[in-house]
Amino acid sequence: MRTIAVIGASLAGLSAARALRAQGFDGELTVVGAEAHRPYDRPPLSKEFLAGEIEADTLALELDDENLCARWVLGIQATRLDAAGGAVELEDGTRLSADGVVIATGARARRWPGSEAMAGVHVLRTLDDALALRDRLRDGARLAVIGAGFIGAEVASTARKLGLEVTVVEAAPTPLAGPLGVRLGAAVARLHTEHGTTLRCGVGVAGLTGSDRATGVELADGTHLPADAVLVGVGAIPNIEWLHGGSVELGNGVLCDAGGATSIPQVVAVGDCASWHEPFLGRRHRVEHWTAAMERPAIAVSTLLAGGLYQGTSAKPPYFWSDQYGKRIQFAGIAHPDDEITVEDGVLDETGFLAVYRREGMPVAVLGIDRPRLFTRWRRQLASLPAAS
Repeated sequence: MRTIAVIGASLAGLSAARALRAQGFDGELTVVGAEAHRPYDRPPLSKEFLAGEIEADTLALELDDENLCARWVLGIQATRLDAAGGAVELEDGTRLSADGVVIATGARARRWPGSEAMAGVHVLRTLDDALALRDRLRDGARLAVIGAGFIGAEVASTARKLGLEVTVVEAAPTPLAGPLGVRLGAAVARLHTEHGTTLRCGVGVAGLTGSDRATGVELADGTHLPADAVLVGVGAIPNIEWLHGGSVELGNGVLCDAGGATSIPQVVAVGDCASWHEPFLGRRHRVEHWTAAMERPAIAVSTLLAGGLYQGTSAKPPYFWSDQYGKRIQFAGIAHPDDEITVEDGVLDETGFLAVYRREGMPVAVLGIDRPRLFTRWRRQLASLPAAS
């Protein structure tokens, strides 16, 4: 391979570009990004940046002395992958020749239907999203958050820190019921209520009120929640539309094996748009976490440079962290609803504890709240188990 195009210029794309150079690729490297910004760190967008504690220049992911000898094409989207012709087409009509392609187009925030033209309704995925929301979080404002996942919970935490009145609405029985399960999701729920956030779980949203500007949220039970701003945090959609009609196999993301290889030997996929085969699950799964975007591109690049042949290097079990109300929540692995849960340190009625999920007696996931050292030991143990190899 003499020319490689990385389509996506966020953390996963930058990590892939770094891995290409680290693994000896010395050919022509082009990185294409839909956003006009150079690669930046997204986790602070819902926390320090949203609170105004840091500014955009501190989010840069590239090192001051870093030179990947890459051509950066920013502020433009890819529109078509011509795998047979060895090229990627861009929205301005440019056709990039590429012997190999790394798909790293990420995902976009899911918006509330019909709210695109309504002022005061926000999502949080990009730097521009965070700038727009930050302007609305003034002291005394009322914020309604739809969805108690990671983004919704972190924004709620930041807004409370800024003195806002905050209500979080979650259709599931508890926050984070999907990844954590209902029992441990209930433990996380206490963080909201203990810090003055109103939490409404087990009820859906019927719609938003207001015409040109949102004035609140209408719940399925008829309750109206007045709000000066609404944050919609109901998940993300993989950016794979540009691949429709092509030869890359798609599902809930770009379908890959355990090494990031797609259905085409010269194409791999990484980051939030990639659905890798997960040994823990025995099926493909999209892992939308910072660590996966940092670590897995090295595996995918080795696959790409080997002609699409997986080299057998195992990805670590999925891991995420979330900072909420001054607490560090850490989770590794993939839990099932019927897993046995044991509390190894602390108690669930307290705000700090460590719990382990077991399946047929084998640890498969671990959750820690303010237990960083103990959590790290358990995370290493998970990574050493046969299921992760």
